[in-house]
Amino acid sequence: MTPVRFTSLEGKLALLLFGAAIVAAVLAAVLAELIGSAWLGAVIAIAACLLPLAWAAHAAMQPVRRLLRALSGSVASYRDGDFSISLRTRRRDELGQLIEAHNELGHALREQRQNLVQRELLLDTVVQHSPTALVLTDASDHIVYANLAARQLFNEGKSPAGMRFEELLDACPEAMRHALTASEDSLFGVEMGSDEEYFHLSRRDFRLQGRPHQLYLVQRMTRELSRQEVAVWKRVIRVISHELNNSLAPISSLAHSGAELARRNDLARLPRVFEGIGDRVRHLHSFTAGYASFAKLPQPNPAPVEWAAFLDSLKLHCEFRLVGDVPDESARFDAAQIEQVLINLVKNAIEAGGDPQEVTLAIKHAALTWRVEVADRGPGMTDTVLAQALLPFYSTKRSGTGLGLALAREIVEAHGGRITLANREGGGLRVTVALPAARV
Repeated sequence: MTPVRFTSLEGKLALLLFGAAIVAAVLAAVLAELIGSAWLGAVIAIAACLLPLAWAAHAAMQPVRRLLRALSGSVASYRDGDFSISLRTRRRDELGQLIEAHNELGHALREQRQNLVQRELLLDTVVQHSPTALVLTDASDHIVYANLAARQLFNEGKSPAGMRFEELLDACPEAMRHALTASEDSLFGVEMGSDEEYFHLSRRDFRLQGRPHQLYLVQRMTRELSRQEVAVWKRVIRVISHELNNSLAPISSLAHSGAELARRNDLARLPRVFEGIGDRVRHLHSFTAGYASFAKLPQPNPAPVEWAAFLDSLKLHCEFRLVGDVPDESARFDAAQIEQVLINLVKNAIEAGGDPQEVTLAIKHAALTWRVEVADRGPGMTDTVLAQALLPFYSTKRSGTGLGLALAREIVEAHGGRITLANREGGGLRVTVALPAARV
């Protein structure tokens, strides 16, 4: 049992009751002697002690009532977001400890509030001066936030807060309006004066304070695309220069050897020289033809396609193991172009270094998408290679041109689809071709 400290509130109340009991007992004994009746003296003594005891209890409760009023006011201030209130006291009992705990809580809340305000100020500064235009709309399609870039891009520098998003779109160019009203992320170009600017649009749905909101992010990509274009051209020049040097140097050497053999009249060895020159010329022809096919890729000509017949045709060009059933539904795409895509993917899977028998192809049908998956059990790809594998002229093969996956990506995206690469659990790579499941 915890001992009672007489400096505490409980100790003070105990002393008060103990003193009242002693006074009542003494008074009862005195009255009993005077009156001659013990019980009557006790009753009179107790009645005489009740009045001062009630007054003492009232006085003892005064600090508690004052503290409760002060705590009630401070709680109301906390509810309103004001954490500046502190209570003063010189008490050393439980009430003093409660007041000190209250003041410590207020101090902690003030520090947290100050940190939050500083973070919000920093975040608002970063967002306001971000080159990406940010527009936040609520469930009723009203604009609740727009940073400086969004104001300059959409509303001539004025804040569009409170406007309906449709009103903001009315003043936008047609290409931008079409992109902002579409349901997917996109890259689009807009004529601005005598120049064409390119933008990337992404949108995200989320809940803010329990309510649905939509965030539009429009990033100006003209400078970045120009930089990427220059980088791609530099890479093209390096690749072409490398291939030309690899072929022209042997051709020059073989031509010199052929001239020397002809001068010596050693005609028996000349056919091998000409054969070597022919091989290098054919390699250059194949190299330039690959680049030409990438640059002159025609627009797809979608038509109804039966999967069974399509797979039979595909098996004539490459070997794979079909996983799952052949869909009965028809799809709609350019069969020749998608066949070329899958031939490249299957051949890449076979050349990945895994078991050729583990190269699989699966066809899955979702509500709005056909998914064709080509998988292997090779070593897979590192994160760096995964990030760049679909870029033109990027290849990890010594003799590769870096056009196979880039050409596949161009064809799939021209169909309105998407191609993705991911490592498989247990080793290997999975390439997914997603095509729109348009009704036939």
